[in-house]
Amino acid sequence: MQILSDPRQVQAAMLDRRARGQVVGFVPTMGFLHRGHASLMDLARPRCDHLVVSIYVNPLQFGPGEDLDRYPRDPEGDAALCRAHGVDLLFMPPDLYEAGHATTVHVAGLTEGLCGRSRPTHFDGVTTVVARLFGLVQPALAVFGEKDWQQLAVVRRMVRDLALPVEILGGPLVRDEDGVALSSRNAYLSPDERARARSLVGALRGMQAAVAGGERDVDALRAQALAHLEADRVDYLEVVDPDSLAPLQRVDGPARALVAAFVGRTRLIDNLALLPG
Repeated sequence: MQILSDPRQVQAAMLDRRARGQVVGFVPTMGFLHRGHASLMDLARPRCDHLVVSIYVNPLQFGPGEDLDRYPRDPEGDAALCRAHGVDLLFMPPDLYEAGHATTVHVAGLTEGLCGRSRPTHFDGVTTVVARLFGLVQPALAVFGEKDWQQLAVVRRMVRDLALPVEILGGPLVRDEDGVALSSRNAYLSPDERARARSLVGALRGMQAAVAGGERDVDALRAQALAHLEADRVDYLEVVDPDSLAPLQRVDGPARALVAAFVGRTRLIDNLALLPG
């Protein structure tokens, strides 16, 4: 496995591979990798000739007072995991933006609710860094986890609207043995907070069971779920259309339940599909 830090060197190498007809697969990450990230690599690996993983803690997607400075990092462990999952190139730039960088990519609509409501600059940071990484890595396909359902929808819309020649694959959400969605931020949780974090998936599974049992009213579903959440603060708990992310009042077809909540100081997100029986 090759490890590079120079964006221009990476771009030159990937343009050469594309010119030779090779399929470049890409998994962008912020590091502190876990089994969830590994599953994204495993999804991409058989679909490409050359697999690239990037690790970059993108400052543009952190708002004031968020955890940029304390975001967990483990470059040696990350490199070992990438090597074990067949990564050909690990791209670890110390900085990704050149002096004078002045372009922001904004996706309207999809970014305004859910996480975008409380983190108004977050998705502009996501789409800007993803667009820049696509320009450097030149992938034919890229994999994003379904744990951040809104992010996946936003990236898909950006790619479609800008006619970028990149296939976007969604990797299924991966959970720990206790049901908690795998996340680099789980490292922040104390034992008590970790126990309470299980209530997020418990609330979502309760909604899922209620819908399968015939409940259709979203207000009733939310009330039941909120009663079971052991979070210190709930950012949102919503039921939306899986594609448009528009809030639903009733679950009469495919829907997605999404939650964001603080357990201690740590903001966690999770989601589950709701399928009426």
